[in-house]
Order: sequence, then structure tokens, then C-alpha cells
Amino acid sequence: MAAAVGGAGGVPLVLEPADRVCLFLVDGLGAELLRAHAEAAPFLSSLAGRTLTAGFPATTVTSLCSLGTGLTPGEHGMLGLTLAVPGTGHLFNCLRWTLPGGLTMDPEQWQPAPTVYQRATRAGLDAVYVAPAEFEGSGLTTAVYRGVRYVAADTVDDRVARVHESMRQGAAYVTVYYGDLDAAGHMTGWGSEEWLRQLAIVDEMARRLAEGLPSGSALYVTADHGMINATEKIDAESVPELTAGVALLGGEARARHVYAEPGAARDVLEAWRETLRGKAWVVSRREAVESGWFGPRVRDAWLARIGDVVAVPYTDLAIIAPARHRIEALFTGYHGSMTAAEQYVPLLEART
Repeated sequence: MAAAVGGAGGVPLVLEPADRVCLFLVDGLGAELLRAHAEAAPFLSSLAGRTLTAGFPATTVTSLCSLGTGLTPGEHGMLGLTLAVPGTGHLFNCLRWTLPGGLTMDPEQWQPAPTVYQRATRAGLDAVYVAPAEFEGSGLTTAVYRGVRYVAADTVDDRVARVHESMRQGAAYVTVYYGDLDAAGHMTGWGSEEWLRQLAIVDEMARRLAEGLPSGSALYVTADHGMINATEKIDAESVPELTAGVALLGGEARARHVYAEPGAARDVLEAWRETLRGKAWVVSRREAVESGWFGPRVRDAWLARIGDVVAVPYTDLAIIAPARHRIEALFTGYHGSMTAAEQYVPLLEART
């Protein structure tokens, strides 16, 4: 994990040993967002903490895989939310694990790297994942959490209870997931009344998790990404300059992978750069890789998963595609880019 995430500014992440570790993973809990509303999360705000960077893109599938493998995106291959499957002409949704036309994707083929949970199990630890029942056995779960003992728990009360039971059973590495803060941020915006209500739930859940830990345990609270509230949206499906020469539009609204038709990559790059000038970083695949956006190295096998053009807003712009992704186009909150609000996540610690 230290190799994958690190501290803000590239400072190596060092964790003190513990007999048992619980990782509370809160989807969408950005460090800057938490700092702006510290009064709504008094327990979390009281904990000792550091700031980590999520990596690019700042999105759930990429960050979960970095945490699950200890590798950077360029090594594990989960380089965005929706990615082209080379040689097929299809986009693969890495979150929902779906392909068009009833096609399927083998999780171990798409993400073949061993996980930290497999390594923990081989070392004699009880590697446990506590999360909603709907995610058990999904493609993403198999890709990211191979090796865990999956414990299904839908409510906050059940998740807290299952964590405490697992932590009392011996040497354990237990990960517990909460996703409703992110969902609230998407629909109503971070800082909204509903988002603040969810933040209070997260705070109380963290307090209860910490209070029930056996002696010699460590609780870490972290996140996969932060979020911004969009103040401008551009429909990439209806602007002629953004559709000419484009075969597939992947990624997501704050981290677009643009796949060009044969021979059109240079023209697509120039058109997207000009159209989004002053609003987004727009680079070629080669520039993104050589600049280290996906980490120090991208495996050759994964290069074609990256768009010919990568477009990443640095203003509060969302590049939407309402015909393909109607619900996403209606969001208020978005993430994926390299701004501080999206990149910085907390690493908070409580010990017994």
C-alpha cells in the first residue's frame, strides 16, 4: 500500500506495526472536504492524521485497486472508470464490470496482479472484507479483493458488529467499506445537507469502530478520492469539435479517455486542446505516460487501454456524455482529476 499511495508530495508512507488492523474505507471522503466541515465530524477531526494522494485518475476503481494490490495504476491496469478493450471497439465499465452485447470480462485477466489480501492470507492473517451483500462476487470485488473472506453487512450496525467480531478472532486485517457519502456528493454536491448528514454517519461509525477494537489494534480511516461541485458542464457528444474523429469516449467527466479513429489522433488532440483551453489539461497518451500521470511506469500491455487523448479539467468543469451516461450527466459532484480537492485524502489513525 505504501508504494501505491504515499503521502502528499511523494513522502513515503510509514505505518507502525499492530497485531490487528482495521481499514475503514470511506468512498469520497476528501481531506479538503473533511477539513472544511470539521464540525460535522468531531471524532474524525480529533484523530491524528496525515494526507495522502489518491493517484490518477482519482476514481473508485483505480484507488481500490491501488489499495488492493499495493501497485500504481500503470502497474495494475485499472486506469479509469470506462476503458477501451484493445482490439474490440468496445468500452469496458470497470465499476459495474459490464461490456456491451452480453460480453464478459475475466477479472483475473483484466487485473492479474496478486492482492495484498492474498499475501496477508499466506502470512497467516485473517483477511476480511466487510461490505454490502450486493458487491459479493462481483467482477470488481474479484479483481481488487481476491483472497479476502467476504463478510456481507448492509447496515451500519451490522458492519460495525462484523468488524468487531472479525478483529477479536486473532491476527486480522479487516477492511470495511462505506459508499453513501460519495453517492450523496454526486447527487446533491459535497457540503450539501444530505452530504453533511452522511458525514455525521461516517463520523459516528468511525467512533464506534474505534471503541470496540481489542487491545493491540489500529484503526485507519482513509478514502479513494475527494470531489468537486461542477459549476460548468460541456456535452462532449454534441460539440462538433469534440466529436470529430472520436471513435470512443471513455473515462469519466473529470478524467476523459478519448479514443480516436485510425489516423485521427493528432487532429483530435488539437481540437480538444483548443476547445478546452483554459479549462483542462489535454495531452496525448504518450505525454500522459511520460509525465507519470499513472505512476512511474505503465506496463506495455496496458498502454492501449489509455485514450489517444486524455482530457482532465482543472476548473470545476464536467465533460459529460448524456446520451451514454444520463445519470452521470445530472450529477452535482464529480471526481477524477488532479486538483487538490479530488486528490487529497486523509489517513487518520486510532490505536488501542
